Amino acid sequence: MAWRPPFTPRVVWLSNKSEDEEEKGAEAAPPLQHEEVQELQLLQADPNWELPEEMQKQEYTHVLHNPRAKVYWASFEPKDREGSTVMVAEAMTEALTYDAEAGAALLDTLVESEVSTLKQVPRIVRCIHRWFTTNTDESAEHRLDNTLVELTDAHPHDVVVALLRCAPSCDRAAAAMWRMMVTTSMTTKKVFQELLCVLEDWPLHSTSTSDGDQQAVLALAATRVLREILRVPRCPRGLKVNFPRLLLALLFQVLYSTEQMSDKVDTFWRECQEEGGLPTSPSRFIVLTVKALLCRLGYRLVAFEVERKRGWDTLLHAETHHCAMGLLAREFHGVSRHFNASVVSYLVELLSKNEPRCELPAMAFLVEILASPGADVRVDSFLQLVPRYLESDCRMMRSLVLKGLSVLCGTPRMVPKMRFLVHRLTDVLQDTDMDMVRMSLSVLSKVIRDPRFPISTPIALQLAERLRPLFDNESWYVQQLSVSIFKEVIERVAGDGKKLLKTLVHQSLLPLIFHVHDENKAVAATCWGTLLQATRFLKKEKLRQVVAKDQQIEAIGECLGSLGST
Repeated sequence: MAWRPPFTPRVVWLSNKSEDEEEKGAEAAPPLQHEEVQELQLLQADPNWELPEEMQKQEYTHVLHNPRAKVYWASFEPKDREGSTVMVAEAMTEALTYDAEAGAALLDTLVESEVSTLKQVPRIVRCIHRWFTTNTDESAEHRLDNTLVELTDAHPHDVVVALLRCAPSCDRAAAAMWRMMVTTSMTTKKVFQELLCVLEDWPLHSTSTSDGDQQAVLALAATRVLREILRVPRCPRGLKVNFPRLLLALLFQVLYSTEQMSDKVDTFWRECQEEGGLPTSPSRFIVLTVKALLCRLGYRLVAFEVERKRGWDTLLHAETHHCAMGLLAREFHGVSRHFNASVVSYLVELLSKNEPRCELPAMAFLVEILASPGADVRVDSFLQLVPRYLESDCRMMRSLVLKGLSVLCGTPRMVPKMRFLVHRLTDVLQDTDMDMVRMSLSVLSKVIRDPRFPISTPIALQLAERLRPLFDNESWYVQQLSVSIFKEVIERVAGDGKKLLKTLVHQSLLPLIFHVHDENKAVAATCWGTLLQATRFLKKEKLRQVVAKDQQIEAIGECLGSLGST
């Protein structure tokens, strides 16, 4: 039995009219009556019917667009269409082998008639890919453009996932399909959103299509597609709109690909390499894609500066990847408010999840861009993450968090937002790493000096206890900051706090006296002013007068001794 489109009524199939005649006749012809539809359905269902031998080679392409065939198809109940669509989808595969043009026409009719039920979309995508594979002629290549666009607009997820599955290495046919989808205004946004979901889920994106297929999709396959999209002459709008997320997804992929790759990723990459022209490792390919993305969107200077500072090489090693992320973020400082806002929102959201492998590079990029215009959109959310990350076992993470707070302190209106962190920052003062202590003191000094910040008794006691041991620190910067914060505390504590704080203030007198003649003038001046304030606080008027007259340390010591004996 010769092949024929299963959904086309045999009375239509046997028509000898030309396509023009059919179309003209259809205009005047009334809609099929119920009896006619029944008759056609019975005729189609006849298992013994065969196409006459003399008509087996007859040209039949024109009947696939027969208006009466479409009317006939529309007469099916929705529940019956789905089963018939399976037959149509199977026929398409056969048609593409038997007659490519007939298969294309069948695809057109299927999509135009709105019978592309969700369960058959992946199969239709494979048929379209097969069409692009078998038709290399440039004019014929665009034969199914509208069909592909309509299908993608209706079912973007199924189309994107199905194409990534059937052509993961992005062959010539797949590249042509991707170009059409991303350069068409009605589908570009939807396609990029689906690609981003795959790009951000390394190494395998777990998903399913409406036909029940649950085969995971390789994130690296989406990267391969993105590289092809970057070669499109006209820059797709979706590329510009989604640039921040695309950039970050690729940067995290570089980190993940430096780890031990799964067998699936390794096998896939070997297959890609067989096509030629690709780097030996996926990580280098991803870095090249990042560079291509930057250059394509007008950030060639950023790419050049990172290259000059050897940032791309740094990015390729897991132990230095976060350093390169910070470098790249600094190069983007002040680029655009939209970029900054998008990046901060994305990274804060990412850091809110439990994703240990990407937390360090995410924080490294975030803290470098916090002070940029537009980056304040999620500052409150970032601050809520600080207590959690200050307790991290990773020294570098704690350092980055404190650096981020220091950056925010540069904007006066941000300082009051950090009041709730005073307790956590005070605990950091016990850290053995003086860099951590120094950064914590820097932030505390700005928060404590805010006149609108009330210093409660518990905070005053905690600070005084943590600050006093730092008066003798080897770092003059730590000395000066700790003493100045101590002075602020004893000046502004109120109520019962004064009484409870008296012992700690008394214990601070001796170390303060030792440093009033420190070789560092800044430290000496700060200690002198704090010592005066301490004598007022303790109501030791005689000692205050001696200190105020700028007497030698011996005289101050003798006075303090006499006060102690009394």
